[in-house]
Amino acid sequence: MADLSRRRFLQASMLASGAMLLPGVMQAAWAAGSDKPEQETVRIGFIPLTDCAPVVIAALKGFDKKYGITIVPTKEASWAAVRDKLVAGELDAAHILYGLLYGLELGIAGKPQQMANLMTLNQNGQAITLSGDLAEKGVRDLDGLKKLIGQQVPGTYTFAHTFPTGTHAMWLYYWLASAGINPFDDVRTVVVPPPQMVMNMRIGNMVGFCVGEPWNARAINDRIGFTAATSQSIWADHPEKILGTRREWVEKNPHTARALVSAVLEAARWIDASPKNKRETALILSRRAWLNTKEQYLTGRMLGEYDNGLGTRWQDAHPIRFFNEGAVSYPYLSDGMWFLTQFRRWGLLKSAPDYAGIAQRINQTAVWQDAATAVGGITAPASPLRSSTLMDGTVWNGTDPEGYANRFAIHRKGA
Repeated sequence: MADLSRRRFLQASMLASGAMLLPGVMQAAWAAGSDKPEQETVRIGFIPLTDCAPVVIAALKGFDKKYGITIVPTKEASWAAVRDKLVAGELDAAHILYGLLYGLELGIAGKPQQMANLMTLNQNGQAITLSGDLAEKGVRDLDGLKKLIGQQVPGTYTFAHTFPTGTHAMWLYYWLASAGINPFDDVRTVVVPPPQMVMNMRIGNMVGFCVGEPWNARAINDRIGFTAATSQSIWADHPEKILGTRREWVEKNPHTARALVSAVLEAARWIDASPKNKRETALILSRRAWLNTKEQYLTGRMLGEYDNGLGTRWQDAHPIRFFNEGAVSYPYLSDGMWFLTQFRRWGLLKSAPDYAGIAQRINQTAVWQDAATAVGGITAPASPLRSSTLMDGTVWNGTDPEGYANRFAIHRKGA
C-alpha cells in the first residue's frame, strides 16, 4: 500500500506540472503485483437523468466485466437520497452533482465527509425552463424576465433547482444574476427532485426550473414550458455530473476504483462514437428500469437537436458530451475550484477556502490517469487547469479564485 500511495503521489505531481506519463509505464507497474479489483461488485446510485448514461451503458454493455467488476446501478429518488446512501456506505459510488460532492466535503451539504471525484461523467446538457404562463405574459428571454420580476414585489416568483450546492442551483443563480436579478432577494427558490419538476410546474408551484434532461424537453412536449437557456449557453463545455465516492473507499479499493473508471470511460467512448450509438442509448434509458419516459424526450437533445418550444430550432455547438477523446472525463482541478468560488459568492462559505488544496484532495487525477492508461488511446491534458469564458464575458482559468469570487456585482448579502 505504501508503494501504491507513493506511485499515486508521483503521478499526481507529474500531472500537476503538465508532464505526461511514458507509454507502458503504468502497465509495467501493474505487472509487478496483482491489479485484481478488491471488490467484484460495485453499487452505483443514479438519478433518472440522461447524463447517467455512462454508468448504465457500462453495466449493460459489459464494459465492467472487461475490468473484472460488476456494476450494479441503483435508481434513487432524489439527490438527498444519493448523498445519504453514499455517506452511509450503502452505495460504493454515485452519478452525482459536482457541487453536491464539494458541498459534502465542506460540510455545507450535510455532515462533513472526505469525498472523491473519480471522473466527470458529462459536459453540458442541462437547461432552464420557464413556464407557459410567463410566455403568455410576453416573457421570451432573460431580459423579458428581468422586466417582469421588476414589476412585482420581491419573492413573487418561485424558481426550482435540484440541490442547494448542486450544479443546477449554480447555473440558475448565475443566469439570473447576469441580468441583474438577485436569486436570493428578488425571487424565491425551492428544491425539487428532477423527476418531479414537470409535475410541479404543471400545478403552478414555480414559474421556472433548472434541471437536467429529459425534463426540459418533457416540459415542452407537455406544453407547459419552454427552454429559456441551455446550461452550455451559460458556460460552454461546463462540468456537470461526476462519478463520486468517499476517499476512504478509494484508499481501500484502489484497483476497484481504477477498474470502475476504466469501464465508465469505455462506455462514454462508445456512446459518443456515433449518432447510432446515441440513439440506442436514448432507447435504453427510456425504459422503465432507468428513466421510464418516452424515447423522443431523450434522443433529440442527445444528438444536439434543440427546439425551445417557441418555434426556434438549432443544432447546438456544445451538446451533451460524455467522452470527446477523453477531455470530458478528466477531473480538472479548476472545475472543482469554480464551484468553490460560487459557494463564496452566494454566502455558502463565510471565509475563503483553500481552493487549490480542496480540489487536489477531492479530484482523483491519478486514478483517472491509471484508468486512461488501461483503456488506451486517451491523452491527459497538459494542465489540471483549463480556461473558459462564461456568458457574461468573465474568464475562469483557476487562477486568483478568491478575486474571481469577489468580482461579481451581485452576490448574497453578508457573503
